[in-house]
Amino acid sequence: MFPKLDITTNCHNREGAMGKKLLLKRILRAKNVPLLTVTIIVIIVFFCINNSYLSQRNIYNIMYSMSFSGVIACGIGCLLISGAVDLSAGAIGCFAGVFAAVLMRAGLPWPAAVGLTLLFGIMAGAVNSFFANVLNFMPFIATIGMASVWAGMAMVISNGSAVPISQINAGFYQLSAMYVNIIPDRFGIPLPFLIMIALFFVYGFILTMTPFGRQIYMCGGNRFAARLAGVSPKKTTTILFLNSGLVSSLAGLLVAANNRMGSPTNVTGMEMSAIAAAILGGISFMGGAGSVSGAFVGLLLINCFNTGLISAGLPAYWQICAQGVLLLIALLADYFSSRVRMGSISGSDTAKLLTAR
Repeated sequence: MFPKLDITTNCHNREGAMGKKLLLKRILRAKNVPLLTVTIIVIIVFFCINNSYLSQRNIYNIMYSMSFSGVIACGIGCLLISGAVDLSAGAIGCFAGVFAAVLMRAGLPWPAAVGLTLLFGIMAGAVNSFFANVLNFMPFIATIGMASVWAGMAMVISNGSAVPISQINAGFYQLSAMYVNIIPDRFGIPLPFLIMIALFFVYGFILTMTPFGRQIYMCGGNRFAARLAGVSPKKTTTILFLNSGLVSSLAGLLVAANNRMGSPTNVTGMEMSAIAAAILGGISFMGGAGSVSGAFVGLLLINCFNTGLISAGLPAYWQICAQGVLLLIALLADYFSSRVRMGSISGSDTAKLLTAR
């Protein structure tokens, strides 16, 4: 007499609706979404100012400018999450480019020069780790000192001028000149950009899906607790310093291949772009929070903004001012988010204590 109620179907429908709402809330709460929204607004504004902003040539410029600092951001971002920092990354990249050019000028084949340069990057990271983890210097101070050393050494071995790379090593140019065509004869993606994307995927997987990634977050969040859990912060940051030196030397090689010369100044300052991108993307300067995906979005915003300033007719040196302003905004956002996070943690702990009493 009474109609049957399909309780199971209704429950599944409600669970599905609740799941969609929770997913939507997570998406809206994600730090990358507001930053990506700002990036889209910046692109639209500069396109309205200059219609050639989204031209093929300008998109290539954005890809190239992102690629070099993005490779460095992979190393610096992981270090920041662990609670350390590497301010010598740009100087390591400068020395790497000059070092490779000098080796090729001396007659060494370019694959061997690339291999020796990457080994140099690992060695430079080991030196940073020695000062930070063995002598217990603050990473900030130790890497600033080594930045001066490597920048000075780049000037010494190049006699203060760029070292051209001859046509004999034309294969080396392909590291930067190659394109992977998406639309034949119309649009391709530069190889350095693809290398950067691949690195972001690799480091994103390591941070989110591996035990070593969890150790990185533990070291940045609370070193004392990490030691109690059996994690060695010094061992973890040593690996990350070696990695930062390696990717910094790779960035220097890509810049040298793009310019067909090793310059002692071409990579200078890229570490600041990488740090600004990482912090804008939600990586805490205090460590223990953030992701490389956020760093990628922050990098995209910075490079779209810098390229937009040029397309709007402003002098290139405005980029330096704009980058400083963006870095300060990122640091302020990181400071206030850290205060809020610490306040919520202490508040929850207090509530638990009161409940227990």
